[in-house]
Amino acid sequence: MSKLIITAAICGAEVTKEHNPAVPYTVEEIAAEAEKAHKAGASIIHLHVRNDDGTPTQSKERFAQCIDAINIKCPDVIIQPSTGGATGMSADERLQPIELSPEMASLDCGTCNFGGDEIFINTENMIIDFAAKMQKYNVMPELECFDKGMIDMALRLIKKGHISGHLHFNFVMGVNGGIGAEPRDFLFMKESIPEGATFTVSGIGRAAFPIVALSIISGGHVRVGFEDNIYLSKGVLAKSNAELVEKVVRLATELGREVASPSEAREILQLRAK
Repeated sequence: MSKLIITAAICGAEVTKEHNPAVPYTVEEIAAEAEKAHKAGASIIHLHVRNDDGTPTQSKERFAQCIDAINIKCPDVIIQPSTGGATGMSADERLQPIELSPEMASLDCGTCNFGGDEIFINTENMIIDFAAKMQKYNVMPELECFDKGMIDMALRLIKKGHISGHLHFNFVMGVNGGIGAEPRDFLFMKESIPEGATFTVSGIGRAAFPIVALSIISGGHVRVGFEDNIYLSKGVLAKSNAELVEKVVRLATELGREVASPSEAREILQLRAK
């Protein structure tokens, strides 16, 4: 079994300081959270960026500022910008950080109801266009799948040649409108991807750490962070993303799984050299 890759999704687009005062907004706050999460054991930083007032943005300039600041503090970490952005953003807006040619980026593989009137739109043509731009800038996609049908969409596009190279999925589980986070749901997703593909699991809210444990013992990888869950345990707010990463490391240690460094994560994911 390979070493465990831990991704820290340090701020997301929706969670605010009103939910947890430790959620980072500014360039300095984002870089500090990334550094703490990396030191705790995260080899990948899944990156959304905010304006100083906390509003989400996909500005290429803001991403560049945050990436530069993170690289100063932890130059070996893998930075994975989001192309999901926030609901209501246009495709062109969401794609901006790809022009910075990061090693990896998220590629959402379908449309999902996010509750109320919020719809996270990713049509087939959008996915094809996003994949093409990632290929143009030599960016490895992490295939974000909120349900089994999104895996099927990704597999169809792989077969048609729109997505190539090593396949790495992220099962986002427990989202309103997506697949649940029961063990049967996890196994359904895990058994639906091709042999040789790797996967990460992101459990939302209360699903975070049960899914972490399942992925650790099943040979998968894990994502935690304020984007997905702001609590260390029931009713206890995490003081930093690092606390969530540290809990993963403790679980991995108890379950006999070593944690990957960034260089080891690059080897597992077959990433290009930074």
